Amino acid sequence: MPAAARPRRSVLYMPGSNARALEKGKSLPADGLILDLEDAVAPDAKAMARGQIAEAVRQGGYGGREILVRVNAPETEWGNDDIIAIATCGADAILLPKVENAATVQRIDEWMRDLGAPDTMALWCMIETPLGVLNVSEIAGATQRLGGFVMGTSDLAKDLHASHTPMRLPMLTALGLCMLAGRAHGLAMIDGVHLDLEDEAGFADSCRQGLELGFDGRSLIHPKQIARANEVFAPGAGEIDNARRIIDAHRAAVAEGKGVVVVDGRLVENLHVENALRIVALANAIDELESQAGG
Repeated sequence: MPAAARPRRSVLYMPGSNARALEKGKSLPADGLILDLEDAVAPDAKAMARGQIAEAVRQGGYGGREILVRVNAPETEWGNDDIIAIATCGADAILLPKVENAATVQRIDEWMRDLGAPDTMALWCMIETPLGVLNVSEIAGATQRLGGFVMGTSDLAKDLHASHTPMRLPMLTALGLCMLAGRAHGLAMIDGVHLDLEDEAGFADSCRQGLELGFDGRSLIHPKQIARANEVFAPGAGEIDNARRIIDAHRAAVAEGKGVVVVDGRLVENLHVENALRIVALANAIDELESQAGG
């Protein structure tokens, strides 16, 4: 499916050291999985987790779910081996943590090419430090291989000495800057995690806020969060119906040689048609992905 229409409503972190979790990911209704070699894996389990992830991805069975592998930072003792193992395992993308400059992205892109990573394998970046946010514009344009940003709001809040508040006001400047840079370069945008698993109402509210800000979906820390993220970030039935009426009305107007069309009393311009096409494509892609659930 086109990258722009690929569902990314729910992207769940799965610890690479947990073989049962890697298997369970094949049946969860998440749009994507981040198989993690970094924060979720203890130092003495890094090598074992690396092998488990590479083998699990090679074996397949994840259906249409997007598979990202978060490697350790290249400057760590595990980072280089992670990239070597993952570059040709068949994952959809390598996710780099704590990216702070374009040079790092360009260097890893070149190395992936040398390792034989297919051109279809994307490189994603976590933006989770103040310096990364300040340099996000250059990072977003670093390479054609770049597929998206995942916001690391927990690390960012720590570095900012900021609080986790219900409205996430301390995060809005960083989220907005990253959104501007990402969308300017056509990248996918995934919002940060919600840490309180018992705060279901707060999670729902922050998902709706993320949708309003323009994010494609949410990174998650537990399967219990999948259903709500899928619900919030999916186009509603009324939104889909309205989009289809806009497309049909515009198509009819063009066929009649008219330059202006009105739907429900509102003037429809090309920008509305483009957004309507995006909504319908996303809805169709969600239907396709859900039909493949379970692999």
